[in-house]
Amino acid sequence: MMTCTHLLFMISLAVSSGAAVEVQRPRGVPLSKRQFYEENKPFTCLDGSRTIPFDRVNDDYCDCKDGSDEPGTAACPNGSFHCTNAGFRPTFIPSSRINDGICDCCDTTDEYNSGAKCENTCKELGRKEREVLQKMAEITKEGFLLKQQLIQEAKNRQQEKQSKLTELQNNKKELEEKVEALRTVKETAEQPEKEAKERHLKAWEEQKAIIHAEKDKAKMAEAFLELDDDADGFVAVAELQTHAELDTDADGTVSETEAQGLLGGVDRVDTASFENVWNNIKDKYVSESQPVEPAPVDAPPEEGSKPLADNDSEQYPSDDDVQEEEDEDDEEEDDYPEEDFDKAPPTIKTPPKKDEDEEAMPPYDDETQVLIDAAQKARDNFEESERALRDVDDQIKNIEKEISFDFGPDAEFSYLYSQCYELSTSEYIYKLCPFNRVSQKPKYGGSETNLGTWGTWAGPEDNRYLVMKYEHGTGCWQGPNRSTTVKLTCGKETTVMSTSEPSRCEYLMEFTTPAVCQEPDAVNSLLHGHDEF
Repeated sequence: MMTCTHLLFMISLAVSSGAAVEVQRPRGVPLSKRQFYEENKPFTCLDGSRTIPFDRVNDDYCDCKDGSDEPGTAACPNGSFHCTNAGFRPTFIPSSRINDGICDCCDTTDEYNSGAKCENTCKELGRKEREVLQKMAEITKEGFLLKQQLIQEAKNRQQEKQSKLTELQNNKKELEEKVEALRTVKETAEQPEKEAKERHLKAWEEQKAIIHAEKDKAKMAEAFLELDDDADGFVAVAELQTHAELDTDADGTVSETEAQGLLGGVDRVDTASFENVWNNIKDKYVSESQPVEPAPVDAPPEEGSKPLADNDSEQYPSDDDVQEEEDEDDEEEDDYPEEDFDKAPPTIKTPPKKDEDEEAMPPYDDETQVLIDAAQKARDNFEESERALRDVDDQIKNIEKEISFDFGPDAEFSYLYSQCYELSTSEYIYKLCPFNRVSQKPKYGGSETNLGTWGTWAGPEDNRYLVMKYEHGTGCWQGPNRSTTVKLTCGKETTVMSTSEPSRCEYLMEFTTPAVCQEPDAVNSLLHGHDEF
């Protein structure tokens, strides 16, 4: 699709439906250079290199270095021939094509002396082109009207955004004050909560210490009774030696010296003195009442499970042998009640775990719980206000970001913000999200590839808003990062028209939008004007 600038250029060369005026000049000379070719005056080469008599113009001999003396013949290799093409667009062709037997000019003027049978098609070509240009002018007109709507909507949206931003900024100030006030409330409520929890924990730690001491004392008394084999009220060296787990030199037995050392250097101790001994042995001591897990029993190897040698072959049982085995199996099944087969095999019972020394902390008392509930409510209120503040802050940042974009002279491109447009091809789905990114995804499964993120406007100096540039996409294998150039053209619809990859990792998109449609008055005046030939 043509840009508006291209459209104006094309129309300026088109012939209107009005009458054309034919201006006499030498063959092959454009109207713009008619003044240099005056029949009654000597001709000066257009490069100024020499002056020759006018009768040597178009004499089929090249006199000027620039070929300007032979505009209507093929004598000069660097010459050019002007096709008037009345009714269509005038054009230039290399002079080497003059009288070559091929019709290059639609008015047939290039084959004036070749004998080629050419038909003047300029009128028909002009008619078709005027239809195309007229259609494009209508599209431009409708697109421009849509553009005016977009500009008005952008203005309204801008005002709404600005009002919303002001409102949010005021709300932010109020929320900041509220957050600080609730922070103070929270901290005030948390202090007595902290103190009450510490008191509760301290009381529980003290209670645990008492419970632990009582349990340890009970274990010590139980151990004394277990070690006092002769029940004489003393634990002697020999009695201590019966507990191999108390071995100190890791030789598997408790020697008399080791036992005496554990007893504090004496031969025996009573219940009062046993407390010091207990502190030395309680970590290793195993109570006689503690059940001992049976050692795992290895399954006996199956009889006759001799592996076959590589050259042995297994003997298959005969039918009689199979029948005998089945009969034996039936007899064995009859020996057991049917319900026995449904029972799970017996398992070794796991001894119950020892009661833990430390029990769960008891619930808080009512007074402490009231303080905890009050502090929790203060925390909830504070966190809720913080979330509200973050939400408002995010909204402010999003609006400020949107406002910061260059959406064109009249913000006509702002309607593209936060929108995405797709183009589906035979292999890929391309997605253009203006002012954000361009991506490519395989049509039949696969991950998305980033073809570039928003960079800048990159159009020509006279209208930079005709081209978008997206850069720093996913890197190509052993190549540059992907990038995309988006060319914008006038259209009633907003859509991605085509996509291509003219260079490796450099993509090109054609995108139509009313936002680039120009004022149609100039187009209309050119469509209805007159050209001279």
